Amino acid sequence: MRANSKKEWAFFHPEQSLAEEADRFAALFATQNAAERLSLLRKEVVGRIVFTTSFGLEDQIITHLLSQQGIDVDVVTLDTGRLFEETYAVWVATERRYGIKVRPYYPRRGDIEDLVARQGINGFYESKSARLACCQIRKVDPLNRALDGARGWITGLRSEQSAHRRDMSLVAADKSRGLIKLSPLFDWTQAQLLSFTAEHQIPVNSLHAKGFASIGCAPCTRAIAPDEPERAGRWWWEDDQKECGLHLPTAVAP
Repeated sequence: MRANSKKEWAFFHPEQSLAEEADRFAALFATQNAAERLSLLRKEVVGRIVFTTSFGLEDQIITHLLSQQGIDVDVVTLDTGRLFEETYAVWVATERRYGIKVRPYYPRRGDIEDLVARQGINGFYESKSARLACCQIRKVDPLNRALDGARGWITGLRSEQSAHRRDMSLVAADKSRGLIKLSPLFDWTQAQLLSFTAEHQIPVNSLHAKGFASIGCAPCTRAIAPDEPERAGRWWWEDDQKECGLHLPTAVAP
C-alpha cells in the first residue's frame, strides 16, 4: 500500500488533526455509494482497518461489498456468550459464502466470573447500571481490544435506526481511540437493505423474518411491532437509552 505522509501526520498528532481528517472524508464520501466509500477508506487510511460485524442486515451487506471488491480489512465480531443460536448459524453461513474467517473477541473469563458472582446470571434485568456493567464487560472491553492499534473502524450504523443515531454521522473522529470511523450505510433505509440482500442472495439472520429488526444478546432482544423504531427491541425493559456503549463517547479503551 502506498504510504502518505499527510495521512500519517493526521493520525499521530493532536485531536484536532483527526477531526479535520474526518471532515475531509465526510466531504469525499457525501456523493459516493457504499462500495466507493469502503474502497476509498482503504486507499486513504494508512494502517489497520477493522470491520465489526454482528451479522445484522447492515453488516451482511458490508461483508458482501468488502468481499466483492477484495478490500483488505480485519473482520471481527464480539461474541458475548449470550447470542442467539440463529446468530451463530448466519455466522457459519457467512464464512462459507465468502470464504472468510470472522475473528471473535470474547469477554475476559475473570471479568465474567466476577460479574455473575456480583449480579447473578441475569442481573442485568435489575437496573440500568447493572445492564451497562454487563455490556461493558461483554461488549465494550472486547471492542477496545479488537480496535487496539487500528486506524480505521467500519460499522453498520444507520441514521434511521433510532433518534440517537440520527445525531451521529457518516464519518466520525473517534478521538479516544485515535481512528476514523465510517458507517458506509448511514444514509440507507430499511427498504434498501431488504432489497439489496434479496437481490444478491446474501445470508441473513432468520430472526429478521420473525420481527427482530436489531439483534444483539438473546436475553436483551425482542421482536418489535410494525410501528416501533428498529432498536425498540433492544434492552426492551428500559425506556430511554438503547445503546450498549460501543458507539458512545464514554467507551474509552483501558
